[in-house]
Amino acid sequence: MDADGFRDAVEDSMDSELERLGSSKLLVALTDADLTAETVLRTVADGERAAMETFEDWADDEGHEDAQELFAEFRDQERDHYERVADLLEGEGDADATGGPMHETLRSLEDATARLGGLVGRSMVGERMHLQVVSFFVNEGDERRAEQFRELRSETAAQGDRALELLEDVCDEDGDWDRARDATEEVIEIAYDAYAGSLDEMGIDPKPIC
Repeated sequence: MDADGFRDAVEDSMDSELERLGSSKLLVALTDADLTAETVLRTVADGERAAMETFEDWADDEGHEDAQELFAEFRDQERDHYERVADLLEGEGDADATGGPMHETLRSLEDATARLGGLVGRSMVGERMHLQVVSFFVNEGDERRAEQFRELRSETAAQGDRALELLEDVCDEDGDWDRARDATEEVIEIAYDAYAGSLDEMGIDPKPIC
């Protein structure tokens, strides 16, 4: 297994979940159908804060030196992401933001192999969320904010690429790749379940793609 094969395998096995998470219904689910600029920005800010705290937790106790450095770098990047979104919001996000079930799952991962796999999953979900935020602000005629989220989307996707590169060093055998893939798919599945559950509560079918 290598990074490209890993990505292809995950995208194949999680095709339906990833496609639905990339639909325009994602922001409906995340905001409880409150599709205002303030709510969208606050939702994203809370997610960036949660990511910062997840990476901070990992950096504090990670035993693999290269992974620890990567998590610390991403902690700082997510702090910057949070501050950039908060500036657009002209206020603070939720100081107690947990990031929901996806980040609870990420924080439960205990070694570099699983954490890097989880990071890949989080990147795949986050990249799709940022794309929907870009589309939201394009539709609002707010190109300045849309461009900010294009940058955040690119940086979030790059986090997944970096995690895949490091997995090639961390994984010594097929069993390691399998554990990393399990973590990636679990994170995507948890994010999808939260998305589908939110839509179900609003009486919206999560399955059709729109």
